[in-house]
Amino acid sequence: MAIGRSPRADVRRSPSSFSSTAVIVVFVALCLVGVWMMTSSSVVPVQNIEISQDGKVDVKDTTTEPDTRQFEDNPGVLPEDATKGDSNQSSPQDNQKSSQQSNGDASQENQVQKSEESGDKVTGTEDTSNPEKSTGSDDTSNPEKSTDTVAGSDDASNLEKSTDKATGSDDTSNPDTETNSGESKTEDGGSNSESGETKTEDGETNASEKSESGENPGETKEEDKMGGQTEENQDKESESSSDKKEDEDKSQVQNEVLPDAAQAEIQNETTTQNGAFSTQRSESKNEKEVQQSSVAKDESASEYQWKVCNVTAGPDYIPCLDNIYAVKRLRSTKHYEHRERHCPEEPPTCLVPLPEGYKKSIKWPKSRNKIWYSNVPHTKLAEIKGHQNWVKVSGEYLTFPGGGTQFKQGALHYVEFIQEELADIAWGKQSRVVLDVGCGVASFGGFLFDKDVLAMSFAPKDEHEAQVQFALERGIPAISAVMGTTRLPFPGRVFDVVHCARCRVPWHIEGGKLLLELNRVLRPGGYFVWSATPVYRKEAEDVGIWKAMSELTKKMCWDLLIVKKDTVNRVGVAIYRKPSSNECYGKRPQDDPPLCKESDDPNAAWNITMQSCMHKLPVQASERGSQWPEQWPLRLEKPPYWLKSTELGVYGKAAPEDFTADYEHWKRVVTNSYLHGMGISWSDVRNVMDMRSVYGGFAAALKDLNVWVMNVVTIDSPDTLPIIYERGLFGIYHDWCESFSTYPRSYDLLHADHLFSKLKKRCNLVAVMAEVDRILRPEGKLIVRDNVEIINEIERMAKSLKWEIRLTYSKDAEGLLCVQKTMWRPKEIEVIASATV
Repeated sequence: MAIGRSPRADVRRSPSSFSSTAVIVVFVALCLVGVWMMTSSSVVPVQNIEISQDGKVDVKDTTTEPDTRQFEDNPGVLPEDATKGDSNQSSPQDNQKSSQQSNGDASQENQVQKSEESGDKVTGTEDTSNPEKSTGSDDTSNPEKSTDTVAGSDDASNLEKSTDKATGSDDTSNPDTETNSGESKTEDGGSNSESGETKTEDGETNASEKSESGENPGETKEEDKMGGQTEENQDKESESSSDKKEDEDKSQVQNEVLPDAAQAEIQNETTTQNGAFSTQRSESKNEKEVQQSSVAKDESASEYQWKVCNVTAGPDYIPCLDNIYAVKRLRSTKHYEHRERHCPEEPPTCLVPLPEGYKKSIKWPKSRNKIWYSNVPHTKLAEIKGHQNWVKVSGEYLTFPGGGTQFKQGALHYVEFIQEELADIAWGKQSRVVLDVGCGVASFGGFLFDKDVLAMSFAPKDEHEAQVQFALERGIPAISAVMGTTRLPFPGRVFDVVHCARCRVPWHIEGGKLLLELNRVLRPGGYFVWSATPVYRKEAEDVGIWKAMSELTKKMCWDLLIVKKDTVNRVGVAIYRKPSSNECYGKRPQDDPPLCKESDDPNAAWNITMQSCMHKLPVQASERGSQWPEQWPLRLEKPPYWLKSTELGVYGKAAPEDFTADYEHWKRVVTNSYLHGMGISWSDVRNVMDMRSVYGGFAAALKDLNVWVMNVVTIDSPDTLPIIYERGLFGIYHDWCESFSTYPRSYDLLHADHLFSKLKKRCNLVAVMAEVDRILRPEGKLIVRDNVEIINEIERMAKSLKWEIRLTYSKDAEGLLCVQKTMWRPKEIEVIASATV
């Protein structure tokens, strides 16, 4: 088809006239290039683009270097804005690998080289930071996306060698003149390309490589089309194959992070149901009324005004245990009411200060033996218990020889002594989950890890200053709690062993109410290990207590298996066993202690008053507690025998299938995403909390790491905590509208799966986020999975807290967020009257 030509283009010229014209055209082109570069220097893009001698393009972001290794099975398939603020995790090798992946295959690289050799260039803006490099206003990291390269100092010689140059959309050339590379220009000076618009990683659209459909109209010589047809077809096939593979990989990774309902329907958290499980709220009829706080408004990060809490407890502030106002108004403290939870009416929204000189915690297992003194600057316990090898001050460290009141020569010997005297206890196989009462600094639990045993250790926040805080800083599970007037926040019949090493609990008084509480949480056939002076001393007081305990345990039908003295530590140990049937209860001459009423739910534990009674044991073979769980680690993976296929699970399947599907999902997500895609150094992670656990699948998926996981089952969720214990894990009931019973800076990583969207209906999310900040260690991570609206809100709060955004990702209204806490504390102070003397 004929195309209209300008009058100048129709004039035939003599050779001399042609030479003069060519010189003029070259001169004008060079002038235009110079003017363009000088006027465009102010719009240099944020990327430094380097083209090496082999034609490969290295793209470096000067503002941030996002970690493209999102997921190990297919690096870099997520959008560029999926990761943020993780520049210190990227090495030069990682950046080079990332840029090579974005360049495509070898044919695309050859295309860039060929373009450079021919001298066919489109001018752009000059990179003033590196004038010898070829840069452009568009992203040239992928030659299929953009051929817009910038003419630098080396490009001037190429421009002089070629009589066919494209200097911009207004440049014209002689249609009858061939270029050195054999490619001719269109008569209006435009250049044809094979691809349409592509979007750069910065979100800008390149106008280069326009198609022949008219986006950049022009006419190309037939021989150029034929000469490049083979290479073009190969490039297209390669591009199609590469795009197809990338789409498949991207789809696979997206499904791993946020699975489609068709592939993992159990993850549609918005459609979860109670299934066959009741909630802790319904079980606990007398629980404290839920806080009805105003919902946090959808505000920008700059509108969150954070302040530092000014309280008497200072950096050790636990809101529900340091409510001085409530404690002063208690009618009695006889039953340790002042050590129990008394949460303020409005949860605090301020931030707890850091101790002066706070340092990053020492890694496990070294932390079991020593911690930084500056992180827990308390010496009272060392002064009182130093001779018992609890804790000692050694320069800038607090050291833990592994001793305790009843095992001065070390907890490991004590643990092995118990096993030697009672082989049936079978640490790490038969006995997996232990409750350590009055734990001290939790050395007993710390050395049980060597035996594949988990110990839930607890002690009150009392005059034994910071004992639970020491345990947590060491990397040992512990909570602040006391045996007072209310039930412990655990379901009934879940602990394999309960341990008390001179825990200062008067088990025998008031009808044995406190020991009966241990009976509630102890599994049928489980063991009570009691190491205290009444076991081996002959003083009058000790003899009296031993007699009272003997009578009480006999009435409770506990069997005294052994009473043995440890010659090394020179202390005695008594081990009792709870019955596994109701036979003994019916043979007692008196109903004392009485059996609980049938209506008394042993699993009700949230703000429930202790009862001086015993619950009947399960009779039916299909009831929980009628059989001992499978030995560890089989019990972790196998659905409990008492999960019935006729009952629905949380996600709508039959309960055993629901359990298995949940476990398989979390194994996949943890392996493909959490372990490799978040830039988390898991060797730095020890204390982990799953803030909304269901079956404990997340914790189970981490079993091969040197971490322990506190599984939290919220009081308004299906009561699946017994399942978590059955599989050899542990956890606790909690209401996140209140403060958790732990010291500040307790956890290295918090995991919240569709928690915040549920809390927003009844809690102040600002207060919840302040609580997250309180219990998370500096440099600790928070992983949130929720709907996009909540993800955006939590991200804004995190930014206002000066936290680092490590990863953001969303798909189909579902999102994933990973943030890292920093050392930042605000300068403004807020006085909390209820926590100030």
